[in-house]
Amino acid sequence: MIDLILRNARVTGQDALTDLGVDQGVIVAADAGTTAAETIDLGGRLVTPPLVEPHIHLDAVLTVGQPRPNVSGSLFEGIAVWAERVADLTYEDVQSRVRQILRWQLACGVQHVRSHVDVCDPQLRALRALVDLRDEVRGLIDLQLVAFPQQGILGFDGGQELMREAVELGADVVGGIPHYELTREDGVESVQFAMALADEFGLQVDIHCDETDDDHSRFVEVMAAETIRRGMSGRVTASHTTAMHSYNSAYAYRLINNIARAGLHMVTNPLDNSVLQGRFDTGPIRRGHTRVKQLQEAGVNVCIGHDSVMDPWYPLGYGDPLQAAFVLVHLGQMSGDAELIRLIEMITTNPAAALGVPDYGLRAGGQADLVVFDAPSEADALRLVAPRTLVLRGGKVVARATPAQHTVIWDGTEEQVTFLRR
Repeated sequence: MIDLILRNARVTGQDALTDLGVDQGVIVAADAGTTAAETIDLGGRLVTPPLVEPHIHLDAVLTVGQPRPNVSGSLFEGIAVWAERVADLTYEDVQSRVRQILRWQLACGVQHVRSHVDVCDPQLRALRALVDLRDEVRGLIDLQLVAFPQQGILGFDGGQELMREAVELGADVVGGIPHYELTREDGVESVQFAMALADEFGLQVDIHCDETDDDHSRFVEVMAAETIRRGMSGRVTASHTTAMHSYNSAYAYRLINNIARAGLHMVTNPLDNSVLQGRFDTGPIRRGHTRVKQLQEAGVNVCIGHDSVMDPWYPLGYGDPLQAAFVLVHLGQMSGDAELIRLIEMITTNPAAALGVPDYGLRAGGQADLVVFDAPSEADALRLVAPRTLVLRGGKVVARATPAQHTVIWDGTEEQVTFLRR
């Protein structure tokens, strides 16, 4: 007898229903004759590995309207508002807000999170709070922390020293924001500094790169070149790269080939960038996304990030990567049959590869970490932004949901509505 059987599961990437066995925290084979201490019939619901959040700013969550609203809704006003809010940060404030969002993420099936943490604070209050919280939640939600210089590495007084201190304090990843530096030359130097720092400490790199509509912002080429020169393929992520949607096609073609050659991971953030980009356009207004399809065609690993949850840059959201994927269906024109499945991969297996998550995926002998959607397929999960009815970590239930029941009164009779095609 094993611990648990999940019967009639529709494992992502497979058509036929199957039974999943769980014993002593790992996935084991199960068939009709297998018995278990507990059996749950999933009724054909979709099962995937845990969701992975590759790009969020946990230190800023739930600060929308503090100390003042972002009236314009723009990226740069958001940065200015956050700079004011940083002055009021405390260790307890950061941990309290982040604990709430981690609960939201876990309810959505997220078990691995990479968070950028602003280190343009001489006291590094947010980073210290999240380093301790990382240890507290380890094994439930695994946190990677990025030393992120929101005001720039060279453009902020003492920025280089703070970056090094952040790494020594326990940051897992080295960040940057070259397009926000004072000059093009400073931007290039900031990328080189970040890459050298990561190389020195054996860390990964994740840089906010070219998050602008300016087609002259071309720092991702510097990232690709440094990655190739330093032999850091697979350890480097370029986030946002929204300027790529404004590059001429000849330059974009050469750049994408070099990104593939370098083995860069890419993260697009549909929620934030769809409202932050194109602010200088009067029409047509650019969508604010990198060239997702062309990157994928070149074999580049592209992931979806949530970015913000109720902060100065984005007043909405609840930490669900599936909601971000739903938005990219539309703004990225990814409604093709194979593309819908690929979108699920962009919030599971793709970011798991970018973060270097060990022992990831649904396989016999692997850790029993999984997510059950209240939907029978990837397309239905996206269409409905379906609730996660069950979340397992190490074979134990860590989140569950009872989906709402909808009924209508039709010809005098009350009928249940499932929103599924019969």
